[in-house]
Amino acid sequence: MKYLDEFRDPDLAHRLLAQIEQLATRKWVMMEVCGGQTHSIIRNGIDQLLPDTVEMIHGPGCPVCVTPLGIIDKALAIASRPNVIFCSFGDMLRVPGSEKDLFRIKSEGGDVRIVYSPLDAVKIARENPDREVVFFGIGFETTAPANAMAVFQAKQQGLTNFSMLVSHVLVPPAIEAILQSPTNRVQAFLAAGHVCSVMGYWQYLPIAEQYQTPIVVTGFEPLDVLEGIRRAVQQLEHGRAEVENAYPRAVTETGNVAAQKMLADVFVVSDRQWRGIGLIPQSGWELSEAYRDFDAAARFDVGHIETHESPLCRSGEVLQGMIKPNECAAFGQECTPRNPLGATMVSSEGACAAYYQYGRFIALESVAV
Repeated sequence: MKYLDEFRDPDLAHRLLAQIEQLATRKWVMMEVCGGQTHSIIRNGIDQLLPDTVEMIHGPGCPVCVTPLGIIDKALAIASRPNVIFCSFGDMLRVPGSEKDLFRIKSEGGDVRIVYSPLDAVKIARENPDREVVFFGIGFETTAPANAMAVFQAKQQGLTNFSMLVSHVLVPPAIEAILQSPTNRVQAFLAAGHVCSVMGYWQYLPIAEQYQTPIVVTGFEPLDVLEGIRRAVQQLEHGRAEVENAYPRAVTETGNVAAQKMLADVFVVSDRQWRGIGLIPQSGWELSEAYRDFDAAARFDVGHIETHESPLCRSGEVLQGMIKPNECAAFGQECTPRNPLGATMVSSEGACAAYYQYGRFIALESVAV
């Protein structure tokens, strides 16, 4: 508790806010990449405490939110099959597909189970040799090592009834896609500390140099976020574009080398669709040739599925930082956590869910000063 209190010191928060206000002599726009950081910012009102010279916009760092609709529909098709035990983390069960979600499949008799680790799914496969067990492997680099380990162990144990539906995405290509967009407003990034704890931050160095954009590796406590913002503003004001590590208690430049070796064995980099954004080249992982037999999409032949996104949902614009969630006409009306039109409203890391949960129902631009 004492450790956490050090990162929630209100006096230090006031000092950091004062330093940010003093440093920022002009308007700066920065993006926090991670959905966990988005929730920390909105829950603690950091965006409202910042001076008018600093605007935070929310990036595509929610793994549930960017899982493409086609993958969701493939998951629903596989989970509907009578001989399948479909295993997933709980936050995927209410993500809407074209017509249903996994909760609906479960209510209709599908064997859909919430697990807390992909290794739980391996155990279920071992205990049910007469059933096909599928794990829904989604997420950024943070969750990928455990998923890779699950496939590795399944192969070591000779489990022919285990497979994984893979939808892994990578942060650096997403940052580059944002910087290359003609609508880009981002001048600095707060990089996700937990991703960098696995992968390090060496991959961000050429991005910061090429696009002359500061990138600050940041944690998730309010003071972590404020320190990340302070460092980013300081770089912008001094005309620097470097990668800074503001989260040294968890992150090193090289990251977790053992985890990276496991990832390189089980996965290969591939093009990947992002929900609401589209195709980003070389932005995902798929199973490598040595582990291709564990590919659930190929095993269940669900490659040709037509998808239908809600025409009212503007989550793609939210994920790219083009609009704030409460600037969408459906926000809090047709789209609520009970009836989500897009994953950004239902995910525990989604920006729309954060705005709804913490009462941001009025777009700031519409408020009379």
